[in-house]
Amino acid sequence: MAVIIDNETRLVVQGLTGSEGSFHSSRNKDYGTNLVAGVTPGKGGMEHLGVPVFDTVREAVDKSGANTSMVFVPARFAADAILESYDAGIDTIITITEHIPALDMARVVAYLRDGGEGTATLIGPNCPGVISPGKANVGIIPGEVCTPGPVGLVSRSGTLVYQIVYELTQLGIGQSTCVGIGGDPVPGSDFIDILKKFRDDPETEIVVLVGEIGGDAEERAADWAKDNLGKPMVGFFAGREAPPGKRMGHAGAIVSGSQGTWKAKAEAFERNDFPVAKNPTQVAEIVAKLRAK
Repeated sequence: MAVIIDNETRLVVQGLTGSEGSFHSSRNKDYGTNLVAGVTPGKGGMEHLGVPVFDTVREAVDKSGANTSMVFVPARFAADAILESYDAGIDTIITITEHIPALDMARVVAYLRDGGEGTATLIGPNCPGVISPGKANVGIIPGEVCTPGPVGLVSRSGTLVYQIVYELTQLGIGQSTCVGIGGDPVPGSDFIDILKKFRDDPETEIVVLVGEIGGDAEERAADWAKDNLGKPMVGFFAGREAPPGKRMGHAGAIVSGSQGTWKAKAEAFERNDFPVAKNPTQVAEIVAKLRAK
């Protein structure tokens, strides 16, 4: 099985006709993802990458049966694009766009979680997307380094998704689904949201959580997982050698006092009996040992 996207995914890309949307949508389609439509206002009626382009997401949903959207819309329009997908009944919205203002995302996330009536899953923004190896790829994760298997991965970092997946694959360990939630301060889904999905997936046997310094999302995830995940979990956190007082990486990587440090995250995992790796190669080695048990 897989979470978030699978063989039933029918993808519409908002911004399909732009250069970035075209490039990555083409790669997703070549991977086997069922790309059914694109949306670019003013270009409705044309065809691009072998699929119809519509002026609105509503029209794309009505005429193509799309159930998942990927947002490649410029940052100043991206929040409205997310809301348009949600209001059109899209189940899963994966937002690749970066530099969306935090206030815009705060309003969007509040609406999706509290103000709306649906149950859509929002991944991102500023994320690499989601891949369920052998089933579907929505985003910019290179499918070449992935292989189907029992390990679920969730990460704030996009590049570390690729690196750790590669390390797992090199040891013959496949992945059920790999999710990049993004490193912005207001994400559509946090670690716990994704851990719940892995908990409920019978074919995800082990979870890898990849975090970074800043915030307390990793600490909260470890405390929740202790009594609720019911599966082994391995942690890896970027920023172990970050100089004190420096903000590193994403906008969410802000350390306040003793909160959000690498040490605080590692201690949270260890006190909840989850092992912590010190480098990506060690992540795969620990997973291999857990599988052997």
